[in-house]
Amino acid sequence: MPKPDYTSLDLPEPPGDRPYVLLNMVMSIDGKVVIEETEQGIGSAVDQRLMRELRVNADIILNGASTLRKSGSSPRLGGIQELEQIRAERGLTRFPVVATLSASGNLPLERIFFTAGDFQAVIYLSEVAPEVRRRAIEATGRSVVTVPRGGEVPSMLRHMRNELGAKVLLLEGGPTLNAQFFRENAVDEVFLTVGPVIVGGSDTITPVEGTPYLRATAPRLDLISAVPLEESGEVFLRYRVRH
Repeated sequence: MPKPDYTSLDLPEPPGDRPYVLLNMVMSIDGKVVIEETEQGIGSAVDQRLMRELRVNADIILNGASTLRKSGSSPRLGGIQELEQIRAERGLTRFPVVATLSASGNLPLERIFFTAGDFQAVIYLSEVAPEVRRRAIEATGRSVVTVPRGGEVPSMLRHMRNELGAKVLLLEGGPTLNAQFFRENAVDEVFLTVGPVIVGGSDTITPVEGTPYLRATAPRLDLISAVPLEESGEVFLRYRVRH
């Protein structure tokens, strides 16, 4: 069976107060998202290609501050001209806007997230972040948007929808940020790659961290597609969250 094609998704219109939110993660067979503290080694080159195909649909890509510190964050499409052409034909910018959410403002200002000139980046910064960190981030020339403590995710989503005109947000983790979005009932679809590897470990993080749900409150999802790829041993899953 061929790999799925994520370049042209049939997505509903977004809600009035936020973008339509896609969550994309890769995990091991035993449900872990890092091995030696990085996701590298769980997914294949096919998974990387599909991640970039999902980006074709997005107006904004969001990573948590921890993911930015560990792995960096960029909305680029891996130099794949075909994908850039699809965005151009749809009247979209070459790359989506890339964003991060931070409470502390402790961000790696030397990363391409802050230094690159070929894409736009936005930092959503909690009102409790130290002023010295705020000034340092603003000095990079990137846009900084203040969000209220305790209401960071809803405020950020309203800004994306109302001020940036974003219809589709692609959430690329990490697990703590994923948990915040689920708690706000703000995830619409989940794209999950299961890689053929066992990681183990009782403390190794999973796609969604945070406080466990109860049976009565756990989010439920409907399967849209499940595509196995024999050559890589992966399974590519797509779910829609029940609201």
